[in-house]
Amino acid sequence: MNPLADHFGVHLQELRRRVSVSFGAIVFCSGVAYYFSREIARFLIIPLFQASPDLSTLVYTNLTEAFICYLKISVLVGLITSFPVMLHELWAFVAPGLHKHEKKISYIVVFWATILFVFGVCFAYFVVMPKALHFLMSFTGENLEALPKLDSYLTFVARSSLAFGLAFEIPFLMVAAAKTGIVQKNYFISRRKYFYLAILVLSFLLAVGDIISSVLLALPLFCLYELGLIVMRVFLRS
Repeated sequence: MNPLADHFGVHLQELRRRVSVSFGAIVFCSGVAYYFSREIARFLIIPLFQASPDLSTLVYTNLTEAFICYLKISVLVGLITSFPVMLHELWAFVAPGLHKHEKKISYIVVFWATILFVFGVCFAYFVVMPKALHFLMSFTGENLEALPKLDSYLTFVARSSLAFGLAFEIPFLMVAAAKTGIVQKNYFISRRKYFYLAILVLSFLLAVGDIISSVLLALPLFCLYELGLIVMRVFLRS
């Protein structure tokens, strides 16, 4: 038998197991979310009604749109709520050979990565979303009326929250990339200005062109990038 093939087969089997656990967590969380899909939808609609007090209802134009919308929202919420499980499985796969003291640190990293993800989702919903919706709804006037569709709006909110949650994972991704050997430890330091520029562009795109929302997102991302450099020095010290 080829030792290299055996080694690859073991890793492939491990990857399948990790993916299966993550997929099971997504299915379970999505199922629970679908049971509460109406309550989740009402909660997500609140920022829109606050941004446009004259708006009292959303519309849907296809008979199956509401059902598909609730299904999509359930899956997105399932992805968000099952994120800690996926994060743990990812970290366990990319760093299997950790020493005992390193495993304690890895649990801390996973814990704070989960906190950052949750904070990113909350930051999107409570800070950025109201300002972005206020900007987008400000175009209504005497000859222009906004009639948001249920599916489009809820998908926009859920995807934006997921995107912000992932964006706040910068420190974890930096440590994971360096730990697995994808990049050198000084890679993020030497290319700091390019990543800062990328953060500015990403913030502008995620905030749908709203300058205030872009700044509100870019500033914490800059801080998270520097935090990632600090965590790398601690976790990957020689």
